[in-house]
Amino acid sequence: MRRVIKSLILIAAVAVVWAPVQARADGYFSPWAGVNFGSNISNGRAAVGANAGYMGAGVLGGELAFGYSPHFFGSTSDFGTNSVIDLMANLVLGIPIGGTHGAGFRPYISGGVGLIRTQLDHAGNRVDFQPLSSNNDFGYDLGVGATGYFAQHFGIRGDVRYFQDTQTGDFHYWRVSAGIVLR
Repeated sequence: MRRVIKSLILIAAVAVVWAPVQARADGYFSPWAGVNFGSNISNGRAAVGANAGYMGAGVLGGELAFGYSPHFFGSTSDFGTNSVIDLMANLVLGIPIGGTHGAGFRPYISGGVGLIRTQLDHAGNRVDFQPLSSNNDFGYDLGVGATGYFAQHFGIRGDVRYFQDTQTGDFHYWRVSAGIVLR
């Protein structure tokens, strides 16, 4: 799984660097780290991921958001090897304060649809838990955040997002994250 994450980050970084000059000004790549909360299952569990997107005309854009949460359901001794992966295609509405070039600030809202994959490889020490369980569910996310640019191509970004699986409706969680932004 780490090899997949590293490959995705490398591919996105290469795409941002090799993009035409005009697209690079509005395109961005943001690796991040965060914490899941708001669920009776995963309060305080770490997550990592990356977002890559493009803000057309400065206000409306789209992004692809990837998140990986190892040990989402608990420790290995309690629940075995477990994780959640989310991959969402989002629309982004953001207002560039200070322009779209150089230093500036952009608050935004986002929302989209995609995949929420839960994986439980074995039950660990628990006998009441279903072993070898994985689900690929359709879901959605909604978020709010802000990006601050210190220079033309570098900044920081933070947001809060809500995730909900739409197939069962029972699986949901929040995530707060922060990371760097390259554009």
